[in-house]
Amino acid sequence: MLTRCAWVNNDPRYQAYHDNEWGVPEYDSRALFEKLCLDGQQAGLSWFTILCKIPNYHAAFANFEPALIACFTEQDVERLMSNAEAGIVRNRLKIRSIITNARAYLLMQEEGINVSDWLWQFVGGAPIINYWPSAKEVPTFTAESQAMAKALKKRGFSFVGDTICYAFMQATGMVNDHLLSCHCHPSNVSI
Repeated sequence: MLTRCAWVNNDPRYQAYHDNEWGVPEYDSRALFEKLCLDGQQAGLSWFTILCKIPNYHAAFANFEPALIACFTEQDVERLMSNAEAGIVRNRLKIRSIITNARAYLLMQEEGINVSDWLWQFVGGAPIINYWPSAKEVPTFTAESQAMAKALKKRGFSFVGDTICYAFMQATGMVNDHLLSCHCHPSNVSI
């Protein structure tokens, strides 16, 4: 029996996410954009709720293709708000945030900024490996996530507070917060 971080339930989707994605370094700019948007959708909800809706988010938001999302209009917002079958969190501010974030992302690209490099700079370009013995010791934000949140907001992103940014950093492997007892912690993974 594998020992996992305390937040993982028995659902196979959650276990697969924990084992194969959470804490694994992601360097693809478009994938980072998607994960940042999805972490923003989590605000006030459990990650498991969003995880179960990811296929619906892909269908509703053009597979997280920023150039397509940036063209969404207020009519698209209304369509997503009124369509219960879309299977997404129907919160107007959260829906608009994905559109806003797509536009901010594209603006960074137009300025010649490699979004992946820009995001990874907040952890010095390499994962921060933590050694937490228990879940109660894992912070909800850090100086790095506060700096990232401030910089993202300055660039026009929304739903990117310091707690959301820390969850994003954990999810994308910028920070490895697998507990010491977890089979995914680097000290427990054999090469």
